Amino acid sequence: MGTPAKEGAPVTLTIDGFDVTVPEGTSVMRAASEAGLKIPKLCATDSVEAFGSCRLCVVEIDGRRGTPASCTTPVAEGMQVRTQSSRVKDIRRGVMELYISDHPLDCLTCGANNDCELQDMAGMVGLRDVRYKSGKNHYDISGNGTLAQGDARARAPMGDLGNPQYIPKDESNPYFTYDPAKCIVCSRCVRACEEVQGTFALTIEGRGFDSRVSFGAKTDNAMASDCVSCGACVQACPTATLQEKSVIELGTPERSVITTCAYCGVGCSFKAELNGDELVRMTPYKHGKANRGHSCVKGRFAYGYATHNDRILNPMIRDSIDEPWQEVTWDEALTFAANRMRGLQEKHGRRSIGVITSSRCTNEETFLVQKLARGVFMNNNTDTCARVCHSPTGYGLGQTFGTSAGTQDFDSVEHTDVVIVIGANPTDGHPVFASRLKKRLRAGAKLIVIDPRRIDLVKSAHIDAAHHLPLRPGTNVAVVSALAHVIVTEGLMDEAYIRERCDWDEFQEYADFISNERHSPEANELLTGVDPAELRAAARLFATGGNGAIYYGLGVTEHSQGSTTVIGIANLAMLTGNVGRKGVGVNPLRGQNNVQGSCDMGSFPHELPGYRHVKNEDVRNIFEDAWGVKIDPEPGLRIPNMLDAAVEGTFKGLYCQGEDILQSDPDTKHVAAGLAAMECVIVHDLFLNETANYAHVFLPGSTFLEKEGTFTNAERRINRVRKVMAPRNGYADWEVTQLLANAMGANWQYTHPSQIMEEIAATTPSFANVTYELLDEKGSIQWPCNESTPEGTPLMHVDGFVRGKGRFIVTEYVATEEKTGPRFPLLLTTGRILSQYNVGAQTRRTANVAWHDQDVLEIHPHDAELRGINDGDFIKLASRSGETALRAKITDRVSPGVVYTTFHHPDTQANVITTDFSDWATNCPEYKVTAVQVSQSNGPTDWQEEYNAQAEQSRRILPAAE
Repeated sequence: MGTPAKEGAPVTLTIDGFDVTVPEGTSVMRAASEAGLKIPKLCATDSVEAFGSCRLCVVEIDGRRGTPASCTTPVAEGMQVRTQSSRVKDIRRGVMELYISDHPLDCLTCGANNDCELQDMAGMVGLRDVRYKSGKNHYDISGNGTLAQGDARARAPMGDLGNPQYIPKDESNPYFTYDPAKCIVCSRCVRACEEVQGTFALTIEGRGFDSRVSFGAKTDNAMASDCVSCGACVQACPTATLQEKSVIELGTPERSVITTCAYCGVGCSFKAELNGDELVRMTPYKHGKANRGHSCVKGRFAYGYATHNDRILNPMIRDSIDEPWQEVTWDEALTFAANRMRGLQEKHGRRSIGVITSSRCTNEETFLVQKLARGVFMNNNTDTCARVCHSPTGYGLGQTFGTSAGTQDFDSVEHTDVVIVIGANPTDGHPVFASRLKKRLRAGAKLIVIDPRRIDLVKSAHIDAAHHLPLRPGTNVAVVSALAHVIVTEGLMDEAYIRERCDWDEFQEYADFISNERHSPEANELLTGVDPAELRAAARLFATGGNGAIYYGLGVTEHSQGSTTVIGIANLAMLTGNVGRKGVGVNPLRGQNNVQGSCDMGSFPHELPGYRHVKNEDVRNIFEDAWGVKIDPEPGLRIPNMLDAAVEGTFKGLYCQGEDILQSDPDTKHVAAGLAAMECVIVHDLFLNETANYAHVFLPGSTFLEKEGTFTNAERRINRVRKVMAPRNGYADWEVTQLLANAMGANWQYTHPSQIMEEIAATTPSFANVTYELLDEKGSIQWPCNESTPEGTPLMHVDGFVRGKGRFIVTEYVATEEKTGPRFPLLLTTGRILSQYNVGAQTRRTANVAWHDQDVLEIHPHDAELRGINDGDFIKLASRSGETALRAKITDRVSPGVVYTTFHHPDTQANVITTDFSDWATNCPEYKVTAVQVSQSNGPTDWQEEYNAQAEQSRRILPAAE
């Protein structure tokens, strides 16, 4: 519609004789579009603010001189606008003529043919001829333009010397090209990079005829610049100047399907655009309520893994893990798996087998996997990867607020005044949300970063955190308690809010505890490494700065006191009255696309769907009536318990859907020992992942592009996943689970995932009103969605906490058992990088490896110098659990005494280093605090070489039987 929507009082004007009513501040262009009247435009688009440079959208307005640009002219009451007078038509044709005079007229062979706004606008203004002669231009190497053969000017000196205005096409980026010859200098790409993404990688260089889009320094190409390949510039470009290579190669897409990204917990909506059954590109959907038309490099471009040659498309089995795989039919594989699992139960008891659900699969698929455990295996041995990431969120927020999820929607960030980001790196882990946060910060909101590492949000283009508290890993509770200490002892809490919304007696007990001098910033300085003055200033800012929002990630939860820190964060929010309205709240940033959904669906061994304990008879009765089976009242095994029991010899069989616990879970050697001790491991996945090295059955999975269902993102938003193409393996994942259940004696009769959602709605109160029809109508819904809130709940705890009164809980700091010492003097913490995702199974099979092809260890210059380590050297990273080798990156982003690495590449296996210490309440592993030593190395360790040899041996596949 040309320019962004506005909010304000209604204004009525007349456009071409039609009365139009729009909010105050709306542009004339958008008002015309609202009335179905199109005005030609090139520099305007509704994702960025109006600019008014192209002069194609001029109109006449009664009582005003000249012909103002409709994109930059706000509406006024009673305004009379004419968009189609002969005067404006002549101006538009003249303007378009000038654009076309400096543009290569290669429309028939251009990759944007039939998808080009310049082409469309030329037709819209009625341009049929160009009066200007060819000559000085940007598109022809000779500089002569499209001259007739033999024209004398073709022999002019400019033709001999070449064209200084011509710049060759930049193809350095793996996903899109930049062709300056086709640029009309509308600045849409520059403004999208600034306003939408917030990277400021693009600029307009030069003036007048010399103006051109630049990636920064004159020597920079797209790949060498600050560009993060989010695609905002490509989407904004009205010509073929910035264009996806996939469109150039495969042609303009002719149909689209709206679906949901399968990467992080932001839950971006996309239009999957296809030619036939071939995916050409993923375009962020502007009506997607989580992303509002924006994307990141993963969701926008990194979908090629779906057709990668590494995908396994046929089921495989083997008797023991030292044998090669044998391809078999689906019936053979399922019969083999069912017989083995039943045999193990007969021999070792019904609790000897279990399942692991996936945070990458749909709600419907996850629901079926936990139902397989409870309704077919007849036990509660079900767990999910949320155990190793956000299980403390469920516990901590459940105890304090009464519900195990974030309080806000992402739109809420637009109303915040002070933001705390603790233990999260949104620009890398949740980049689309980070762009929205950065936009708010540029508008004046203040930021407090609590992180051992100087993440990009601390200081980047037009962003500067008010406070960075670089705490020592493992001291989250002490820092959060010190913040609360300042707020309480200085009387900065919101007493009226606490009295009205929280338990006052519990608050007084908490206030007595937190007011103790041992929680002061000064008393904790030696422990946390945080400057007391800086901490006090941060606490005062959060308490007095207006709407305060807290966003946190795995740097909070993946600790031995993860649950305690979540409780402390909830205490902070309640202390300051920052729960229950826009712009505030406690917001966990979920790592994977459906972590929230996998928890909602009852993946934990002690909880049935909807976070209701399995010991409660009334809850069990609901599912027993629906499923026709008796449900075990005894909670089952968590993932760490399954592995321990396997080593002990009592847990024998595992169905693992869509997770790679050998790479993602801590203490890799222990995980390997547990898997090796099992007699039947069924891996259901896209690729032969690391866990499959120890599997006996491999069931090929389907990608998000090949299935129907729903994902639930970090804001509790239930988004539809729609089938874009047929499953390459023959079945969607929910169908495979149903086939396995039926092979083991069940009689499931689902024919579509909507039927599974009906069962979820019938048994789970927070999903009671959710249907595919409602999701299709509304686009998405945030749970709880039931009779009292039939269209969902964007903001939680508005009129009161779910549990009634908010509960303050004492947060005593208990030091982790993982200690540094002479042998292991450094602290290792881990995280993610923008271009890669989780264990890298998907992104490593795309061109994203161009940015990150190996894990590296960040080490401070002081620590590197002490050890004689240079940038790029191979180093050995050792802990009490194990050792690995990788390359060093010397940087002051980490503090002295702290080292940092990612875990995206299995040849590094960073988790061979991490310990088996875990959160006291939930067993969430303590990934973020590991005592290590770093030393020089000549290459991979013995363990890495042995591991790689075992993996290669395990992945042999015999040819299919004739």
